[in-house]
Amino acid sequence: MTTQAQANTPAVGYVALVRGNGNFRNLWLGQIVSLLGDWFNLIASAALVGMLTQSGLAIGSLFVVRMLAPFLISPIAGVVADRYNRKHILIAADLVRAAVVFGFLLVRQPGDVWLLYTLTAVQLALSGFFFPARNAILPDITRADELGAANALSSATWSVMLALGAALGGLVSGTWGIYPAFVIDGITFLLSALFIWQVRVHSKPSLDASDKSVAAAVGQYVDGLRYLRQHTDVLAVAVQKGINSLFLSSGFQVLQVAIAQDVFVIGEGGGVSLGLMFALAGVGTGIGPILARKYTGDSNRALRWAIALGYLIGGLGMVLTAPLISFGAVLLGTALRGIGGGMIWVFSTQLLLQSVPGQVRGRVFAMEFAIFYLASAAASSLVGAGVDTGLGISGVIWWMAGLSLIPAGLWTLYVWRKQK
Repeated sequence: MTTQAQANTPAVGYVALVRGNGNFRNLWLGQIVSLLGDWFNLIASAALVGMLTQSGLAIGSLFVVRMLAPFLISPIAGVVADRYNRKHILIAADLVRAAVVFGFLLVRQPGDVWLLYTLTAVQLALSGFFFPARNAILPDITRADELGAANALSSATWSVMLALGAALGGLVSGTWGIYPAFVIDGITFLLSALFIWQVRVHSKPSLDASDKSVAAAVGQYVDGLRYLRQHTDVLAVAVQKGINSLFLSSGFQVLQVAIAQDVFVIGEGGGVSLGLMFALAGVGTGIGPILARKYTGDSNRALRWAIALGYLIGGLGMVLTAPLISFGAVLLGTALRGIGGGMIWVFSTQLLLQSVPGQVRGRVFAMEFAIFYLASAAASSLVGAGVDTGLGISGVIWWMAGLSLIPAGLWTLYVWRKQK
């Protein structure tokens, strides 16, 4: 789909999309219940590692595992998303993740932390198949005039469920203990698979799957890399999630655990305060893109400038958070950081949906997520180690706030030069 075609097509509203497109509605309902459990799981597993190890590096390592596993699987995931039925990929990933998540109930002692890391790696590797296929399937089940609303609503749902799931997950973990959250997560994966089963996809896989050799898969993966090399603007957009993760989002998730357990401790192991921080981040990432899209629409030019603004807003959120003067200031800064990060995430996705052809879409989104996961692992590792050094929590946040000016400046310069 071209940007010009998108601009000439009247956009469908969010309510009309959900009412009129049953396929998107089922995919969206599956997303709602699955994400609710995901955030229960994240809050519970982070709190459990913190309680069992009392180590910032161990918490950072959890986030590294969460990011490295889907990164390592991404070359295969991209080819699979273009080779096979994307609906079936989503259902299979949900069912296997349900079984894996119930295994978290076995982690009870400090000596069991290795099992938590292992199960997390398997769960997130399966997510590495799920998310590129889910992004790639959106244009297959929506019309051109529905695509912008579908992407924005999906991203806002991620944010709302982050807010609701994190708040409820923190409440459950801080009040009744950690393990009920894992049970809820497993059940939500089963419900998600049920909803996705009702989606009807009429498009066929774009890659030939008759040759199942490793050489054929490698060749198809290399073709995807070649596409990105030949379309440098697509590559520039595809790296934005990773850059946002490196400078603004993923490292701060590690800091949130440290803030909740060492600075503003509310609930058992800081579970309530941790849930509130994730919740405010979710509110920000949901509000930011929805409000900004009222002014940008789906215009290529406006979306690019909005990404630049997102970096500046995210950096401002870091500045408000860094002094750690009060929990209210931390929550406000967290919300602003979420607004900026949400704008970067949603609008970079929309730019790719509007420009990447269907036959290579799965591999492009898999590569985008690979970059995101690698950057997230690096950020989590660096920040986790930084918390354990003399920098401390506040010092690390100040460094992140200052460094966020780098991508803001570089992207602004790129957009300005491209549109001269």
